Amino acid sequence: MKGEIIDAHDGCLQFFDGRFYLYGTAYGKTDGYTNNDFRVYSSPDIQHWTFAGTLLPNRPEAIYFRPSVVFNPKTRQYVLWYNWYSNAVQWVGHQGVAVSKTPVGPFAIVNPDVPLAHAGPGDGSLFVDDDGTGYLIYTSISEGYTVRVERLTPDYLKSAGESSAALAAGAEAPILFRRNKLYYALCGPRCTFCPQGSDVLVFMASSPLGPFVEAPNINRHPKADALTVHAAPQTMNVSGPAGTFVVQATNRSESHVNAPFIPAQETWVAKIHASAGQDIFIWLADRWQSTPDGLKGHDFQFWSSPLRFDPRNEAILPIEYVSGWDITWVWNN
Repeated sequence: MKGEIIDAHDGCLQFFDGRFYLYGTAYGKTDGYTNNDFRVYSSPDIQHWTFAGTLLPNRPEAIYFRPSVVFNPKTRQYVLWYNWYSNAVQWVGHQGVAVSKTPVGPFAIVNPDVPLAHAGPGDGSLFVDDDGTGYLIYTSISEGYTVRVERLTPDYLKSAGESSAALAAGAEAPILFRRNKLYYALCGPRCTFCPQGSDVLVFMASSPLGPFVEAPNINRHPKADALTVHAAPQTMNVSGPAGTFVVQATNRSESHVNAPFIPAQETWVAKIHASAGQDIFIWLADRWQSTPDGLKGHDFQFWSSPLRFDPRNEAILPIEYVSGWDITWVWNN
């Protein structure tokens, strides 16, 4: 897809059976509040991407956001959760679930409106723990945009009815991941297609359902006297089974005092199995209103260099703007 635009936003990056899959919402030339498409692109090496299909080709007419896909090792199915809203009743949120035998679909809807412990779900994303238990972290719009984690049934198709306490209020874009024995829940203040980007609130726990404790914000600009601009292109050198190559991305970052450092809203933290038996974690975010032609479907993304962790307390250190970095990844056996 050399020179072509990848229209996959507010989704996730996964690694299944030797390939990377980028799932996202395709906005095209719309304002985002339409019957949005869900698309998937695949790559053997993070550089060469191929459009692999539409996830829900026969979806009912509605407004769709936030596709999240995981693999269930017990049912051998790929499971898609997504956020949707009726065209007639905005903004009463719903979460739907669909399944497929392949990572590229098409997915068949099996539960169009999942009952959750907290009503009116907005943004959400999936997490699968090392023991195979699935979780949904989501925003409850009807309860003040509070963020909670909820355990799923073994097939990942329904809620098991057990949820955490509220982590934050007035928040969205929640993400949950595990590093070693700790769980990290990330979210940010409401930021509807905002060009300035969003803070990243961090909560840590020794269990996916908490109790969580708040850690430092990782996308808050340090105090300064003037506008800070990063205009260098972002590159990363990747070495893997397909060889060594350079991945380039056009990123321009402007930050005011006390504004988010990276002008983007988070969408995912990708876990990549790197060399030497170590896992690295990449923060993905959408840079809304960043494209010169003004089309939402062309908006850029920011993929961070590997997240750094404070050795004293395992808290995530602030996101860096790094113009280039190296990664050597290995097959996930």
